[in-house]
Amino acid sequence: MNTWQQAWPAPAKLNLFLHVTGRRADGYHTLQTAFRLIELSDTLRFSPRADGKIALARPLAGVAPEQDLCLRAAALLKQATGHSGGVDIEVDKRIPIGGGLGGGSSDAATTLIALNHLWRLGLKRGALQQLGLELGADVPVFVFGENAFAEGVGEQLTPVALPAAWYLVLVPPVHVPTAAVFAAPELTREAKPIKITAFFGGLKRRTLRNDLEPVVSKRYPEVARHLAWLKQHGEARMSGSGACVYAEFSTESAARAIHAQLPRAMSGLVARGLERHPLHALSE
Repeated sequence: MNTWQQAWPAPAKLNLFLHVTGRRADGYHTLQTAFRLIELSDTLRFSPRADGKIALARPLAGVAPEQDLCLRAAALLKQATGHSGGVDIEVDKRIPIGGGLGGGSSDAATTLIALNHLWRLGLKRGALQQLGLELGADVPVFVFGENAFAEGVGEQLTPVALPAAWYLVLVPPVHVPTAAVFAAPELTREAKPIKITAFFGGLKRRTLRNDLEPVVSKRYPEVARHLAWLKQHGEARMSGSGACVYAEFSTESAARAIHAQLPRAMSGLVARGLERHPLHALSE
């Protein structure tokens, strides 16, 4: 099989909680979170170019080329390895942009994993994670490829085994800029760090939260409205810096039953939680 012709998945993530524990001198925030990979996925395809250039087959609406994480990931990989090859990258977007589900970061991670394989560069997973961190704090976990408890700026990863679960994810019709949320003066940045054992402990549901949620809910009434509706049907939480909100269910039928009650003015989807990234075996 010619692997240049295959489709490469880039799954979304949910933050099962997100505590902001401080702010570093360089402006980055320290945090603790738990990443859950879910079945909702973008799809990437790669075609070799003889001229050494890196380009998108279809530019993403509203994303400037110099900001596109796939292009940046491919360029960074070339720079780090001295590889001379070029590539056209085609992205089929299914993960909402600006939704807190990590779509751009996941696309970048899949670009690193796929081109490392297609260009036969031989970089190990740890090296790809380090490159990913240069692109954004969420990129390393997608290269890591497992559900993880994360610390630091999100790059210190410990794998966690999570129970099978299904998620109802609501998609408010707003794009939330991550940088503006973290820069908000009203954001509390003094969460007391927890131990990984506390994440699995009996107090989990009551003590864990998303520290960005109050800021986003106040600034984006649509997010608050979607959260309020979902909280009538289970424990609801915002993912990342928003705008998407979700609730966890133990069965697909339970998640779909609530999805069926969704008001016509709201949109959402049901997605299964993954045990690991579909490409995990490719980046040993």
